[in-house]
Amino acid sequence: MSEPREINVSEITAAVREMSIKVNHFLSEDMKECLNTAKTTEKSRIGQNVLGQLWHNLQIAEEEMIPICQDTGMAVLFLSIGQDVHFTGGDLTEAVNEGVRQGYTEGYLRKSVVEDPILRENTGDNTPAVIHMQIVPGDRVKITLAPKGFGSENMSRIFMLKPAEGIEGVKRVILEAVKDAGPNACPPMVVGVGIGGDFEKAACMAKQALTRKAGSHSPLPHIAALETELLQKINALGIGPGGLGGTVTAFAVQIETFPTHIAGLPVAVNICCHVNRHLEKTI
Repeated sequence: MSEPREINVSEITAAVREMSIKVNHFLSEDMKECLNTAKTTEKSRIGQNVLGQLWHNLQIAEEEMIPICQDTGMAVLFLSIGQDVHFTGGDLTEAVNEGVRQGYTEGYLRKSVVEDPILRENTGDNTPAVIHMQIVPGDRVKITLAPKGFGSENMSRIFMLKPAEGIEGVKRVILEAVKDAGPNACPPMVVGVGIGGDFEKAACMAKQALTRKAGSHSPLPHIAALETELLQKINALGIGPGGLGGTVTAFAVQIETFPTHIAGLPVAVNICCHVNRHLEKTI
């Protein structure tokens, strides 16, 4: 039996701090590729102008170290923790939140988290983060950070369908969610979808789907085909860049699935704006 690999939680703090600053200032390469492709495929002149403005904004952000969006989001982290890892030096959750605290404070990023959802007093450092942890084989820790702005988060939906509604019901509610979102989700958008599991599993899958490389497909052929079909249908809605009309409403539809109960068909839709911030680091 192999010896556990020790990782001091200060390494996690340092990584999350660095990632918090980087992800809010620099668009990921996959999203740059999506935007570049959209600039050549968008058929609407207004849509082309909007895409040009979005690209110009991203260039300014990169050159002048300004956040790519004024809403620097609520920090959402997915931690895949190797079962052979032994953390030392303190509490892992506190270490993650300290990394967010340092990144958002030292990076001069907007603090958007309130301590109590009713009383609404700002915590002043964008903590606590939303943290999802999973134990996996190995001795590594993979950190995925995906700050989520609430312009698009507020447009997300969950549907508890009956199994008899089947694939057509799934398509219907995903299109319904995108139509209802319209311009409010800052399109072109990435549409994350979770199908299966239960209420909370579907929602978590939809959020995690957004962290995949944009435009990547499910390894399941029937789900990959569904992703392609839904992207075509969404782009035919005419919402377009900025919601001002056009042929590029979404860059990608990305679906995750999980086994579910015989009596249910949960479908969650988590929409993200055109920046779809996500960054990954392995320790």
